[in-house]
Amino acid sequence: MTSSPVNSHNEWDPLEEVIVGRLEGATIPSNHDVVTCNIPPWAARFQRLAAGFRYPRMMVERAQEELDGFIELLRSLGVTVRRPEVVDHRRRFGTPDWSTRGFCNTCPRDSMLVVGDEIIETPMAWPCRYFETHSYRPLLKEYFRAGARWTAAPRPQLTDELFVPGFRTPQPDEPMRYILTEFEPVFDAADFVRAGRDLFVTRSNVTNGLGIEWLRRHLGPEFRIHEIESSCRTPMHIDTTFLVLAPGKALINPEYVNPDRLPAVLDSWDILVAPEPEPIGDQLLKLTSLCGKWLSLNVLMVDEKRVVAERHHTSMLRALEKWGFEPIPCDLLHYAPFGGSFHCATLDVRRRGELASYFD
Repeated sequence: MTSSPVNSHNEWDPLEEVIVGRLEGATIPSNHDVVTCNIPPWAARFQRLAAGFRYPRMMVERAQEELDGFIELLRSLGVTVRRPEVVDHRRRFGTPDWSTRGFCNTCPRDSMLVVGDEIIETPMAWPCRYFETHSYRPLLKEYFRAGARWTAAPRPQLTDELFVPGFRTPQPDEPMRYILTEFEPVFDAADFVRAGRDLFVTRSNVTNGLGIEWLRRHLGPEFRIHEIESSCRTPMHIDTTFLVLAPGKALINPEYVNPDRLPAVLDSWDILVAPEPEPIGDQLLKLTSLCGKWLSLNVLMVDEKRVVAERHHTSMLRALEKWGFEPIPCDLLHYAPFGGSFHCATLDVRRRGELASYFD
């Protein structure tokens, strides 16, 4: 039997092959409540006005220069870098129920989840991302032909029944609520992080209870899925809230996560508290970023020690060093208007390691 070219069980085994997203063709996401409720209010105003248009060239060029440097860094570390196809995201598409333009394929971490030798295409809740994995299909077919498993979760309808009408973001003193109903399973892969036989997830405005349950049943009793409770009022993606960095070490966002309310399986682990991020001085970047200030947590482990982190966030670099890691500073600050940073921008296809349990 052919050994699979896909093999990734956690966030820290030595990285051998990774998919890195693209900026070409990036289009400002189309107007929909599930989009605007998930991004900072100042960016939401910009998004409503410019939805469906190309990102300004200046923004793309600044991000592209940093992305090229990140790719060069990965290759210098001996990592094979693969890329999706270039796509015109302004093209309109739809289903019998709705139509939209696209977004971009900058963040492969959102649309695909790798568990061992399997790649799972996820049922994302943003209509503008409905066909996003098509730009990765040549790679998926190549991996499948070489022995990988390839699964697609049920494609969602994304009709009005999935979304709470007139949804309003809860205030800090109000009970948590989400824009998603339980009409059908939806989830983004970026709401999960992996630690061998255990996965951690945050329920969010793009991942509902049925989505978590679908993955739990799909993976079966060999795996356990634990929910991380987040106090973020606009939750979307776990990798600015909670990350597993190495066996026995997890990183939390102190604004969103109460260390006393973590799943019991983490009781024996060191819980590392992220420092306050450095402020962003670039006004345009502040106004157009689709991400919150805690993007400093969005790091990529090269192995158990080496970690790629944002050069601007010096407090995080110092903290990682204090915790026994070897931080590798890199620039990707201007990727934020396109959806993320190092963890978001990548999908680790192959890490040198085996499936294991890291908890009692």
